[in-house]
Amino acid sequence: MKKFALLSIVALATQLFAQTITFTKWVPVYKSIQIERIVEEQRPYRECWYEEVPEDSSSDETAGALIGGVAGGIIGHQIGGGSGKTAATIGGAIIGTLVGKNLAEKNSRPGYRTIKRCRTKYQNSQRRVIEYKNYARVMGHDIVKYSDRPLDHIRVRVTVQY
Repeated sequence: MKKFALLSIVALATQLFAQTITFTKWVPVYKSIQIERIVEEQRPYRECWYEEVPEDSSSDETAGALIGGVAGGIIGHQIGGGSGKTAATIGGAIIGTLVGKNLAEKNSRPGYRTIKRCRTKYQNSQRRVIEYKNYARVMGHDIVKYSDRPLDHIRVRVTVQY
């Protein structure tokens, strides 16, 4: 335990008296190598066109059948008498539904409307990337810095601790 305490005191004392110096240095580049890469890219684009499509007239037929059925039921109810009133109402509703649907079909002409349709497609392209691998030597160590052009010097931050 005494050895641990003594080592802790020595370590703390060396930390208190340690000095650190940091400075910036411009180091000359001794070699620059050009590196080319081909990069594949997919670029999306939209392809659009106009199309004529038939109008949906089924809602007109349904509305015609409903209106005809109600009108035929009311008329049948007015015409029928006694126990035949119910049969006349049902018969009028059925006949009115058929007549209303047929009238709606005859009046609805197949119309067309223009709509815009689009889809996404992808175009493959290649891109050349050129960068430079710059080499310099600092205090006996080789360093490398990548850049978009050849460099003359590389800025290096040096920290010395004693």
